Amino acid sequence: MRIVFIGPPGAGKGTQAARLSRRFGVPHLSTGELLREACRLKNEVGRQAAEFMLSGKLVPDSLVHQIVVDRIVHADCEGGYLMDGFPRTVPQAEKFDRFLTDQGQPLNVVVELRVRERDLLERLKGRGREDDAAEIVRNRLEQYRRLTTPILDYYRHSGRLRTIDGHGLPDEVTQRLVEAIEAARAV
Repeated sequence: MRIVFIGPPGAGKGTQAARLSRRFGVPHLSTGELLREACRLKNEVGRQAAEFMLSGKLVPDSLVHQIVVDRIVHADCEGGYLMDGFPRTVPQAEKFDRFLTDQGQPLNVVVELRVRERDLLERLKGRGREDDAAEIVRNRLEQYRRLTTPILDYYRHSGRLRTIDGHGLPDEVTQRLVEAIEAARAV
């Protein structure tokens, strides 16, 4: 199963991604982790990404795409993967789709984990991290909405998007996610 997992900060993506990764026997690929690993490896792509990250700039789509492609060709991804944090823009999604189609391995499903903003604020406030202060969180949520709405529309139009209610106990949310992914697998 090739799965893209989308959700705002505080939606429970980390918890659910770990559970889904175990359930489906595929690696959880976090874009943030992939970028940090590329920087640690100090290969050409990693050095370029590090320059952008150290200067506080966004890593360009082309570099992020290359880092993701370099990772998903590893043997542990032959049976699929759960991608978290990529793609983030429609151009990234289009380029990724072209690559996967050329490889004969299109995405099976894109799952959006949806949680009400007031609940996200409560969850994040409870974590007590510096970057979880109310105003910072509101800005992160606004940026998430601005960037994510077009990509959700892109995947909805292609028929691959499944939106899941992220409220409730973790086991309940996991069950809803599994059901949506299994349903997409059956199509």
